[in-house]
Amino acid sequence: MASESAHSEGAELGRYLRARRTQTSPAHVGLTVGAGVRRTPGLRREELATLAGISIDYYVRLERGKETRPSPAVLDSLARALQLDDQEHQHLRELAARAARYAPEPPPAPSRTVRPHLKLLLDSLRPNPAYVISRSMDVLAWNPGGLALYAGLDDWPARHRNLARYLFLHPAARDLFTDWDRQITACVARLRAIAGTAPDAPDLTGLVGELLLKSPDFAGLWDRYEVTGRKPAQKTFHHPQVGTLTLTSQSLHVEGTPGQRIGVYTAEPGSPEHDALLLLDMTAPRTAAAPATTTSKGAEPQP
Repeated sequence: MASESAHSEGAELGRYLRARRTQTSPAHVGLTVGAGVRRTPGLRREELATLAGISIDYYVRLERGKETRPSPAVLDSLARALQLDDQEHQHLRELAARAARYAPEPPPAPSRTVRPHLKLLLDSLRPNPAYVISRSMDVLAWNPGGLALYAGLDDWPARHRNLARYLFLHPAARDLFTDWDRQITACVARLRAIAGTAPDAPDLTGLVGELLLKSPDFAGLWDRYEVTGRKPAQKTFHHPQVGTLTLTSQSLHVEGTPGQRIGVYTAEPGSPEHDALLLLDMTAPRTAAAPATTTSKGAEPQP
């Protein structure tokens, strides 16, 4: 069993290297491309090996998951050759640590229980939409505007309310966001980064498996293996009830509960956006701030 686990972790490292290699253009790293047609997207293995100063045989073993103990110097050379940013470089190190079985014991699965004082905090933030989400983007608690802002999300049973699932599977999502492509790219990058260091976490594998099956858009982005996605400070919603509004977003980690975050959207008092938030808060259904046990009619049938 230990050898199977080591092989799995090495394969994950290899998949990441291959994804980054095939998405790095030769011109981007200063290589001159000839006039002929290249059959390989991005860099060839031998090109990357040369840029990183390692042998092609060694690199092939890395990419195929057969070499699981690259040195820090090799990782740094590969990161420079691929021009990885800091977050991508750190992700490479974490994957290599897992492949070499140097990683510490994984933490326990994050709790889905939202403490009572956080629910009070969400209510105190009204009319600003706010919610608590898990690391896999399950919506665990919310105030009225926090749920209503994502138009149609309340159609789904509470246990299926997940922002990634909403972006890819709810028919209202594309209309809600004019930059839907940007939203889904950042969403997948976040999930990819978490899944790379916790590949067997059930909260992630279930969601990823569902989206791979149901959404070609998700499957295409997942295969790209990007782990950076800058979340914009402002987000524009084209809401069917309150019109178009641009809000400032803020995400806060919850102390004492790993994996949980509070998301809040705000608008300047007296602005048209703030008036829209007041209207949204007043007209939103008053549902409980904890997941319900009953089901409701949904736009996307769930298992």
